[in-house]
Amino acid sequence: MNPIAGTNNLPKPLVLILCTGNSCRSHLAEGLLRHYAGDILDVHSAGSHPAGHVHPMAIQVMAELGLDISTHTSKHLNTFLTRPVETVITVCGNADQVCPVFPGQVNRHHWPFFDPAKVEGTDTEKLQVFRTVRDEIARTFAAYADGRRDARNTHPQ
Repeated sequence: MNPIAGTNNLPKPLVLILCTGNSCRSHLAEGLLRHYAGDILDVHSAGSHPAGHVHPMAIQVMAELGLDISTHTSKHLNTFLTRPVETVITVCGNADQVCPVFPGQVNRHHWPFFDPAKVEGTDTEKLQVFRTVRDEIARTFAAYADGRRDARNTHPQ
């Protein structure tokens, strides 16, 4: 049996998910990746221009999956400049353009998703877009988590 991070006294690699406002897409991704791989990854999110809140509809659509992100906070990416960030994942174009290199950074991925907070319409219409984006993020981050787990099992530390 291969050791899992957290049980072998090795720190879990920090994965930082960045978006401009850190109010929606990055929190959806953070909550989902923690769900899929929180046992092997230390997952956080931040923004280049934090909105100062997590969008209520992001909280609502995650709760529909049984995932609680209501205690998440909107943070500036500078909060992580002194931490050893192993992987940075940007989920919007603006964050990708202003993303600094973090100490210890080994990987960088850019997976842009549509911003559901920009949708106009009824609450029902907005929620449908939030669900669609959540589900796209879920598919992408579930595959990423599977790949990380496979790599860890293939090359245990």
